[in-house]
Amino acid sequence: MITLLSTWTFGLALGFVALGVFVSYRLFSFPDITTDGSFTLGAVVATVLLVAGVDPLLATLGGMAAGAVAGSCTGMLHALLGIEPLLSGILLTTALASINLVVLGRSNVPLSGVPTLFDRGEKLLLPLARGLGFAETDAGEAARLGCMLLLAALAVLLLYIFFRTRLGTAMRAGGDTPSMARALGRNTGLLTIAGLAIANSLTALSGALVAQYQGFVDVQMGIGMVVWGMASVFLGAALVGPVRLGGALIGTLAGSVTFRLLVAAALRAGLHPDWLKFTTAAVVLAALVAPRFLVRRPQSQSIR
Repeated sequence: MITLLSTWTFGLALGFVALGVFVSYRLFSFPDITTDGSFTLGAVVATVLLVAGVDPLLATLGGMAAGAVAGSCTGMLHALLGIEPLLSGILLTTALASINLVVLGRSNVPLSGVPTLFDRGEKLLLPLARGLGFAETDAGEAARLGCMLLLAALAVLLLYIFFRTRLGTAMRAGGDTPSMARALGRNTGLLTIAGLAIANSLTALSGALVAQYQGFVDVQMGIGMVVWGMASVFLGAALVGPVRLGGALIGTLAGSVTFRLLVAAALRAGLHPDWLKFTTAAVVLAALVAPRFLVRRPQSQSIR
């Protein structure tokens, strides 16, 4: 039971990466490679603040703010300097590799003995977990999962409310049809910068949460996060189908949890860890290709 609970918790923590990729890629059509660097940046900044004795909530928000700055820099490289989206993200990620190492001071820092956001959430929700009938060995992990569920629900709600406002609608319109947004007098460059700031703040939040959950931070922990985010977004879209904004946000989180469950099941079945990245790429490919076959199949049958 504890393995299943921890898989759900970790999948939800990485779900914030998926939400960030959803904002940048789905809403703004911006393939943002900054994800790898901002994930680590959020973890590094939160860890440094936690070790310095800062409150866990403030430390986590500090990691989010650092990610927002990184996303804004990527947006400015693209919008103000005219650099291509992929190259903008690559430049920022390369720069962040050095910045993360300098800020952290070394390649790996443990958080043993340091109060974290999960410790606080576990203390608050542990009585509820026990009241729901969880065994003593599982109650702590169930409380952590409950804390993560609350954070994920809050993030989805805030994103849904924001992107339904006038500013949020203008940002979505600018991502879908930039020419129309410019015709309406909107500065698409500023909208892109703001969108990437939101996306990378979510990614950095994920890094801060993952670091606190696993109890350490490593400067290499962000490698492959953009692939994870893409996989979760496409898998979530395959799960829920064509839906509106709220359903798409929930589906993205569901895709992250489902993907984590698939990875855990594959490892439990004997998959060698060296093949994990290959498996990730295969899942992304399947999530991309499968819906096309599912759409074509009924059409071909109707033609017959």
